[in-house]
Amino acid sequence: MTIILLIAVIVVALAFDYINGFHDCANSIASVVSTKVLSPRQAVLYGATLEATGALLGVNVAKTIGAGIISSETITLQVILCALITAVIWNLITWWFGLPSSSSHALIGGLLGSAFIHAGINTINFMVLIDKVILPMFASPLIGFCVGFIVMCAFLRLFYKMKPDIINRRFKRVQIVASGLMALSHGLNDAQKTMGVITMALVTAGVIVMPEGEFNIPIYVKLVCAVTMAFGTMSGGWKIIKTMGSKIIKLKPISGAASDFSASSIVLTASAFGIPLSTTHVVSTSIMGVGTALKGSSIKTNIIGNIVTAWVLTIPCCVTMSIVIYSILRHIPH
Repeated sequence: MTIILLIAVIVVALAFDYINGFHDCANSIASVVSTKVLSPRQAVLYGATLEATGALLGVNVAKTIGAGIISSETITLQVILCALITAVIWNLITWWFGLPSSSSHALIGGLLGSAFIHAGINTINFMVLIDKVILPMFASPLIGFCVGFIVMCAFLRLFYKMKPDIINRRFKRVQIVASGLMALSHGLNDAQKTMGVITMALVTAGVIVMPEGEFNIPIYVKLVCAVTMAFGTMSGGWKIIKTMGSKIIKLKPISGAASDFSASSIVLTASAFGIPLSTTHVVSTSIMGVGTALKGSSIKTNIIGNIVTAWVLTIPCCVTMSIVIYSILRHIPH
């Protein structure tokens, strides 16, 4: 039964990774698609390549997910499976409605819910949860907004004498670089979450043995997760791309470059410290900051309301959903 559960966990984890790719690919390619700097096909191939590259560049976020938030002594394959099923369901629901919600918070909420009902409140490492999830969850949107606003103001100050059509023509190449950096940072942060979960499952099932106090990601897990997310990105997530690229504000090459540079710098910094950040929240609030610098009234507040609602509800909804799923599946033998 253990091997069946392990296979189920790996399959659902890779499904989550794939869905994460097309659900969150808007984070890295929405701006270049909406401004028509790249065609949709060019954008997804470009984004997928850099997503896969970014996934191979670090392991700090994977360690936080795999061995930081939940006590490893109480984790089981059932707990992991329920968390993954929850995250997959939530991602599909929000994708269907075109809401750029957080795949990271969906997975973390799923882990919290299933671990709690399995082993109680003490299995949750609250210091790690607060430092690397809760505080960044509230701080990152504010930081994203402020950095986007500052970068856009700097661009406007530097190029205020140039005609808008000249600025946007020259910024097309800059935007391609900025979008690539965003894709790289997204792969570095988001793909690692699946790596951490799969490695956690392999350790739990006894397939690999870790020295006490260590949590290392096998190279084959890195490669499989990187490639899976890249294929997910190539499949596209056009509903969310439309929301990110035009429904918040109408992006131009200069504003798209400003938002991508702002968001990628924040995500890269968070990844270095092992913080499983919501790239969705950072990108969307960076776009809002850019829009405010241009003209506050250009931001469509009804769309922002929907995004904020999804942001607030993701973790509590996924905790609840995971508890229900675990209650249904808990009779599966260990």
